[in-house]
Amino acid sequence: MPALGPAPLRLARPSHDLAAAGHFWRDGLGLHELYRHTSREGEHSLLMLGWPDATWHLELTLDPTGAPRPTPTPDDLLVLYLGGPVPYDLVARLERCGGTRVPAHNPYWDEWGVTIEDPDGYRLVLSTRDWSNTPAPSAS
Repeated sequence: MPALGPAPLRLARPSHDLAAAGHFWRDGLGLHELYRHTSREGEHSLLMLGWPDATWHLELTLDPTGAPRPTPTPDDLLVLYLGGPVPYDLVARLERCGGTRVPAHNPYWDEWGVTIEDPDGYRLVLSTRDWSNTPAPSAS
């Protein structure tokens, strides 16, 4: 298998309302709209959001038949490691843009951040922790 290195990552999720989801992720969190396709008769619509220099983006899709419906569990998380306090104004803006602050399913995230549910029921965790993809030492 070839080394994948810093391969770009797309996280794709169905949405029941692209306008509401876009408002939350774009206007609430501050992601940029990278691409949009609005369906014509019988086509899927999609909205891609991300930060211009990131190696990942979020793709929200809308099936014209209404299937698949979003079916997130309380542990379907998108975690952003802020490396410091969660700004109160960011949480307030996310709530104004359709998010709902909820207790985390795993209490770890209540200790280390704030959990906000988007309009489709998916959860965003704003973590006070920092993160590095440096592999942990092997246990012997």
